[in-house]
Formats: sequence, structure tokens, C-alpha cells
Amino acid sequence: MISKALILLILFTNLLFIKAQDFEVSPVELKFTAEPGQTQSIPITITNHANKNSAFSVILADFVINKEGEKIVLPSASSEHSLVNWLSINPPFLELAPNETRQIIVNLQAPVGDYSTRWAHIFIRSTNEQTALIADKSVQTGISLSSQIALIAYQSPKSNVNFKMKITGLSESTNLNDTLRRFKAKLDNIGDKITDCKVSLLASNLATADEKLLQTLKFVSFPDTQKEVYFEFNKDALP
Repeated sequence: MISKALILLILFTNLLFIKAQDFEVSPVELKFTAEPGQTQSIPITITNHANKNSAFSVILADFVINKEGEKIVLPSASSEHSLVNWLSINPPFLELAPNETRQIIVNLQAPVGDYSTRWAHIFIRSTNEQTALIADKSVQTGISLSSQIALIAYQSPKSNVNFKMKITGLSESTNLNDTLRRFKAKLDNIGDKITDCKVSLLASNLATADEKLLQTLKFVSFPDTQKEVYFEFNKDALP
């Protein structure tokens, strides 16, 4: 009988524009690399495509990543890896004429001695004069929410090279009547860098050393997060 094994292979590498109905924002990712004690600024460009004057406000918030890889928005400056208190926005509110383009500046001040990786959401919200009861209590009185674009800001100094990942719990979860074979595993980011991950499931013939790639998954992993990954392939994929 030929012996076979399943191998989980993971490769790590270091980690645009979005248009809403009436406005667009660029870039949608702000990657700061300030060393402790340094300041760094990144501009955000906003273009108003509406046929009338439009006002825009900038709101900061935290977020965390759950095991399914979904972003969960949290109140500002409430999470361990929050970047909010390191950021300032100039201006935090502006009004644009039709087809006008302007920039706001996101400034970051990295505290002395802090090399940690941090992140935050930056929401660019189109607002208008209030005409009904405001449901969103976080929006200032007198304006109502029209539409928004969510940006992400990251901060990690280049001197922080703490890339470290761990895979545990690789197991088969195939049921008797399944037409597919299914496997799952847990991936933990135990370092302090946001990491682009490429995870591959390989079948290896231990007698001949031949390998067959069954499936590859790609995703971004944040520090102190765990992601459950799931693989599936046809039962006849292996002899």
C-alpha cells in the first residue's frame, strides 16, 4: 500500500480607490511606517460627483477581526491595537461643490518607544441637512447620514520585523455522505505584523515524494487574531 500524507503549507509575505454613488475617495488603505517619535502624513483625495454642494465628515473607529475574517467595528480608541489616538485629521469636515476635488490630510504621531502594529477605520461620510430623526447616535446633531466609504489605516515601523504565524488543529471534517473531502485548521498570528497569507493544502506521496496541490487560500492576518481555514476537494482528487 502506498503511504500518503496531507501537508498544510503556508507562505507569508508583507502586506485604489473606492467610488460611492455620489463621491469617490482615494486611497482606501493608508499604510504608515513611522518609527517611534516620528510623524508621518498621508493625503486622502475626495471628489464630489453629486450635482449639488455636498458636505463630508471624517469619523475614526476601531475594528477587530473575528475567526471568520470579518471586520467588527468598535467604538473609537476601545481596542488594544487602536491607532485612533495617534491620528489627527485636517480638516475633519469639508464642503465640496459639484465635481470639485479636495484633499484632507491624515497625520500620525508615533509615541517614543512604541514599535507596535496598530490599525483603525477612517469613515468618509457624505452628510446633508437633517430632515428626519437621526438613527445613528454617533452622527452630530443637525446632519444626517447619506452614504459613507470605509478606509483602513495601518501603522507599523519598518524596524518591527516580528512576523510569526502558527498552524494548529489540522483535521478532516468529512461526513460519510459528503461528495467532497473537507479539512480545517486554525491559523494564529502570534507576531506583531499584519501579514498577507497564502495557505495551501498538499497531498504528499511519502514513498515517491510526489506532491499534489489540492487548494490554496489567500487572506490577511492581523496580530493577536486567529482564523479558521477550511479546505474542500473532490474525493476522486486523490487516487
